[in-house]
Amino acid sequence: MERGPKMDNQKAKGDEERPFRVYADGIYDLFHFGHARSLEQAKKLFPNTYLLVGCCNDEVTHKYKGKTVMTEDERYESLAIASSWVDEVIPDAPWVITQEFLDKHKIDYVAHDSLPYADASGAGNDVYEFVKAAGKFKETKRTEGISTSDLIMRMLKDYNQYVMRNLARGYTRKDLGVSYVKEKRLRVNMELQKLRDKVKEHQDRVGEKLSTVKKTAGVLHDAWVDNADRWVAGFLEKFEESCHIMGTAIKNHIQEGIRKQRGLSLLQYDDEDDQDDEYEDVDEG
Repeated sequence: MERGPKMDNQKAKGDEERPFRVYADGIYDLFHFGHARSLEQAKKLFPNTYLLVGCCNDEVTHKYKGKTVMTEDERYESLAIASSWVDEVIPDAPWVITQEFLDKHKIDYVAHDSLPYADASGAGNDVYEFVKAAGKFKETKRTEGISTSDLIMRMLKDYNQYVMRNLARGYTRKDLGVSYVKEKRLRVNMELQKLRDKVKEHQDRVGEKLSTVKKTAGVLHDAWVDNADRWVAGFLEKFEESCHIMGTAIKNHIQEGIRKQRGLSLLQYDDEDDQDDEYEDVDEG
């Protein structure tokens, strides 16, 4: 095992080989990356650290801090699984650290952010006052922008959306702690929101089609501007060729008609000659 730094003068000679035992405590409700980073800092206080993490039970937490979202068992389990920096979880941790507690768990240092936390006396004393005075306190830094309170405030801010989403998932109003009237109002809002979403979806589709038409028209316009002379010349050439073909066809049709007319006239003339011959024969008889 890697030798720890010789920073703890209270260690006996035979204990110099063992890792520094660092203790961090908290409520760890809705375990998040801010919690994980604070535990990482505690774990990295020394090159060789054994990190113990204490978590207060529901009774103590509700008494001194308030209601939690997660139960004590859920919070213990989150610490044990979610953080790779934790070597040991101590459940039912005390609100105020005593010398007896330090001795029981052979704790060398206590790690926490430097903000004062009120103890159980009601006098506003800092729960870490004892370990700070004893020189056993190591400061860790809080992660800005994330805390359990912040997460809860986000949920409260969007409370109606949260309730509506869970009603849609099958939860009852009793599960969510809402009244009959509020449930009905939220369900109406849900239907209105669905209608708004459908209208918006339809508008988006129409907008996409209009955009496509506009782009296509723009491309055709640009192509016409770039190729107008060539297209007009081609059209005129085709038009002239078609006119020539049409003119030839009309001319041939007229000539054919004239030929047929002449043929018909000759036949009529021959018929008249035959009739004259018959009259002459009758006169001679």
